[in-house]
Amino acid sequence: MRPEKILICYNEPAGIYDNYSGKTQASGTAMEDSSDPGLMTQVSEIQKILQQQFLQVECLPFSRDFARALRRILQLAPDIILNFVEALEGDTNFEGHIAGAFEILDIEFTGNRALTLGNCLNKLKTKQILRALGVRSPKYMLARLNGKIDAAALKLKFPLILKLNKEDASIGISESSVVHDFQALQAQLDFLFGNYRQDVLIEECLPGREISAAILGDRVLPLSEISYEGLPEHLPRIVTYEAKWSLHSTYYKYTTPVCPAVIDRELQALIEKTALAAFNALDCRDYARVDFRLSQRNIPHVVDVNPNPDLSPEAGFIRSASHAGLSYEQVLFALVDFALQRSSASGRSTAERRKHLEMYLQELKA
Repeated sequence: MRPEKILICYNEPAGIYDNYSGKTQASGTAMEDSSDPGLMTQVSEIQKILQQQFLQVECLPFSRDFARALRRILQLAPDIILNFVEALEGDTNFEGHIAGAFEILDIEFTGNRALTLGNCLNKLKTKQILRALGVRSPKYMLARLNGKIDAAALKLKFPLILKLNKEDASIGISESSVVHDFQALQAQLDFLFGNYRQDVLIEECLPGREISAAILGDRVLPLSEISYEGLPEHLPRIVTYEAKWSLHSTYYKYTTPVCPAVIDRELQALIEKTALAAFNALDCRDYARVDFRLSQRNIPHVVDVNPNPDLSPEAGFIRSASHAGLSYEQVLFALVDFALQRSSASGRSTAERRKHLEMYLQELKA
């Protein structure tokens, strides 16, 4: 058994919105939130997998009581942290803060750094970085909270898609998110402002195929495409909140991943090259997923960069990994090894790191 001490950190499931779907609910319809009821089971399974190789594997849930979690980390003094913290009590803005805390403590962790997580959560920042570095992304503008859009000054071509600027997991995305005229644009803006109290990214909605590239280390895994075959014609071909989380919805039924995507070699090579360019532009590491829409001329445009994507066994990242010949266990151990290699390369011994953490612990007790 390997002697390194592994700590699995994750967030306790919680919700902060009354409405996650991005559209007005029918009277009496129960609202859904983005909590994952299977998270505890998933963490337990990951712990069992890692215990096949490592003698010490502990788990730590995060909530707003950060001091409690910090004390526990310092007591355990792990060699690395397997970081699955995506939010605190449902607030995704804290995802990068937790990674930043690990950096301050000088504990190596899996996945992406604080700056990357913060930049990728902010869709405006992501767009600015990508376009500044020559990575194609649809044209856009930002609507500030409760701001008004001047129809005469709108330089984007309909149809447009509206996205919450600082949310992920398709929160706030519905069929109402795609608008075809200015009146519908203003109506959806008002709805999003009223329900989510944040800025909204307005982006040209490209008509082509939707393809994702999962990246592990410096390797692009087999591409995946979303098929909308069977989806009623009046519904826009987009991945909505319901498509991901509402098991009985029309969108969930007719939003089907196809992996590997059936595309020609030239387009595949271009998507893979662009995915790595986006990965590097946002300074990603270990793993990420880059989402594309194709233009009318079949040119791939990056619509999202997802650092630390979902690693549940049924998720798209693991699906792509399996088509690359990698098991779920191999993906987990690869991430752990990435972090252990960085820890080893730092030149600090285990004893030195633990002494550093003991100093913090003593200061907390003082």
